[in-house]
Amino acid sequence: MDRPPSAVRPQRVAELVASRLRDRILRGELADGDLLPKEDELREEFPVSKPSMREALRILETEGLVTVRRGNQGGAIVHRPTAANAAYTLAIVLSGQRVTIADVAASLREVEPACAALCAKREDRAEAVVPRLRQLQDEALAAVDDLVAATTLSRRFHETVVELCGNRTLILVVGALEALWSAHETTWATHAADPEEVPVEARREALLTHGRIIDLIEAGDANGVRELVAGHLAEVQGYPGPVSSSAVIDASTLRSWARP
Repeated sequence: MDRPPSAVRPQRVAELVASRLRDRILRGELADGDLLPKEDELREEFPVSKPSMREALRILETEGLVTVRRGNQGGAIVHRPTAANAAYTLAIVLSGQRVTIADVAASLREVEPACAALCAKREDRAEAVVPRLRQLQDEALAAVDDLVAATTLSRRFHETVVELCGNRTLILVVGALEALWSAHETTWATHAADPEEVPVEARREALLTHGRIIDLIEAGDANGVRELVAGHLAEVQGYPGPVSSSAVIDASTLRSWARP
């Protein structure tokens, strides 16, 4: 009796080389910013053809794990994966499914309050969380007259709340969503026809709410900060109103956030 053809396609040589190098990057054997060995050295370790080695590097470059520089000073620079890389990949998928920016906003209203509550539960919040948030708060208040600067710093505040929540999975997943929304808001603020569309006093009030969020985190009030962040997001997400409800995710706005 003949054996049925295998359903598993043999991996190409380039994919195997890329897999070995990817494992080293993800395990930390190759640190962020390291240079991969020169192509000739890699081919001594992996006896494959030049086209196969170059294809392996292209695979890693597409995944955002290396940046290949051409010329005499060329080489491949290693990049550890970040939430920004994940955001770009997520943006491509969401764009292909015609998901709107409003859908991202709704997801953040569900998950960011949970990250704020986790910040409030950290035993080391007075040292590891509160000082960083207060610094961002002070910088944002100082720049409140500048729509783009205030928007950028405000988004950095929200991103940092997620970054400091202490749960690695939420940091990555919610961080990717934050990057999507930040790219949207910053693009809107940069191209706003009227910078006074969000009056200075409205910006200041939003930033003062950030102050109250910090106070609740410092006090360890997880339920209180969860409720405040949810209400705050529901209010401020409406500011970029002309495009927030129906615009489909634009992956190109995320390209500069992820490594090339």
